[in-house]
Amino acid sequence: MAEAATARRSRISPERAAELYDAVLDLLREVGYEGLTMDAVAARTHSSKATLYRQWGGKAQLVGRALKHNQRVSLVDIDTGSLRGDFHAMVAHADDCQMERDALLLRSMAYAAYKDEELGEALRELFVAPELKAFDDLLRRAVERGEVPADHPALDYVIYMIAGVFNARENIDGRPMDRAFLAGYVDAVILPLLGV
Repeated sequence: MAEAATARRSRISPERAAELYDAVLDLLREVGYEGLTMDAVAARTHSSKATLYRQWGGKAQLVGRALKHNQRVSLVDIDTGSLRGDFHAMVAHADDCQMERDALLLRSMAYAAYKDEELGEALRELFVAPELKAFDDLLRRAVERGEVPADHPALDYVIYMIAGVFNARENIDGRPMDRAFLAGYVDAVILPLLGV
């Protein structure tokens, strides 16, 4: 039975899925999560609603997959051999235009996920959990290399500092994050905090 479901779901090509994800993101930017309907996605993408439900199961999963598709680089792909190098690789892969374009979208999605339990679960499963594991692996490798002591008290809080700076920059300065600010933050705050 699982094989039949997988066979049904694999009918949409990766190229077609990418088109659908882009359309979903455009709609999210236009109407937000609450205003997004499967009818609107079907109309925008010239798809049947039945195909969308068969492939993704529902709005939350489709939106989660679209956001995952929109992710330009994953922490899973970063391993330079040093913590400093890994953080600088994260910054180098960032894109100022994309961060600015996605700032409002990501804020609105965080609010929608707070209000909608199904969306929150989908985003944690598809997007947040894999990145948190990759970030933990990045820090674990730094500990194994002897760059950071295993009992350093800041290790459990670094991810919150990085995530928080994105919101803080917009709330305090009214500007989205950019690579220059992020690189300066990493060099002046994160790495010294960890003793690197």
